[in-house]
Amino acid sequence: MTEPDPTLRPDPLPEDHERSLRPQALEDFIGQSEAKANLRVFITSARKRGEAMDHTLFHGPPGLGKTTLAQIMSKELGVGFRMTSGPVLAKAGDLAAILTNLEANDVLFIDEIHRLNPAVEEVLYPAMEDFELDLVIGEGPAARTVRIELQPFTLVGATTRLGLLTTPLRDRFGIPTRLQFYTEAELHEIVTRNAALLQIPTEPEGAREIARRSRGTPRIAGRLLRRVVDFAVVEGDGRITRALADGALTRLGVDGLGLDGADRRYLHLIAEAYQGGPVGIETLAAALSESRDALEEVIEPYLLQQGLILRTPRGRMLAARAWRHAGTAGLDTSGAACAQKPGPERSFWKMSLCLRRGCFWPE
Repeated sequence: MTEPDPTLRPDPLPEDHERSLRPQALEDFIGQSEAKANLRVFITSARKRGEAMDHTLFHGPPGLGKTTLAQIMSKELGVGFRMTSGPVLAKAGDLAAILTNLEANDVLFIDEIHRLNPAVEEVLYPAMEDFELDLVIGEGPAARTVRIELQPFTLVGATTRLGLLTTPLRDRFGIPTRLQFYTEAELHEIVTRNAALLQIPTEPEGAREIARRSRGTPRIAGRLLRRVVDFAVVEGDGRITRALADGALTRLGVDGLGLDGADRRYLHLIAEAYQGGPVGIETLAAALSESRDALEEVIEPYLLQQGLILRTPRGRMLAARAWRHAGTAGLDTSGAACAQKPGPERSFWKMSLCLRRGCFWPE
């Protein structure tokens, strides 16, 4: 008799730990204390009243936990959870099919809601306000309108570009919530928790090193943790230490500020080719072979948050911290002098910036 398929046994599988990294309850969710406290009040109120929670909008940079919070909301409310995204809902019939299958007080999560088709968005308005669908069936003289009653539901929208939401849609969300970047202490707690779930022994300094380079984002912290775990298993003793984490992340191209290769190419292009700026975003996009949206949504938010670049009416410029991070410590932004003496190791772009700004090189 052959052995049964191991995937059919009730024993835990390695990928089960991966799935459990996402917190399942509001108490397990780390960070976003203000948003979490408010959500707890709204969820408790909805449960006591036995009604659907008001429509909620999560907005903020990617990777901060918008989808996770939506799933936690449905679990805390004890209702069903349906998930879709804006680009998937191409026709009004697609949205109608999802809404008519919802049970009472269910949670419908629409990711990237700012990319909804305008025709679908118009159908969504009466569904959000009156829990009714107004659809047009047929074409020409035979066309007629049909009104479909819906069960009360909670719409949870998530967007990384709040400004692209139309005003009528944005105003229909009763609970707008912005998610902020995480602090190093919060990320350290997240990395420690995830390492325990992965059953990998981790020293506090090792977890802190990963948290420090995670760009304030739990998604990046989880990704870096998995890669460091690979190095710990293959080249270490299975334990994450500060030295191992530092060596692994350096080999992965993640520096002390959390900048990766794309970020450094962006900064070095402004420094070397345009002497620190200002330079237009379209020029940068063409030079880096990236789309403008990719630069504005992926690369620039963290650089702006860290004070490495400046957005001016004339274009992007490097801030003083970017020059220090690149090895040009002591740049005098007033144009008086550069404190660091020239040497053979200094590149041409470091000197050209000082000459352009009227600085002089001390002997």
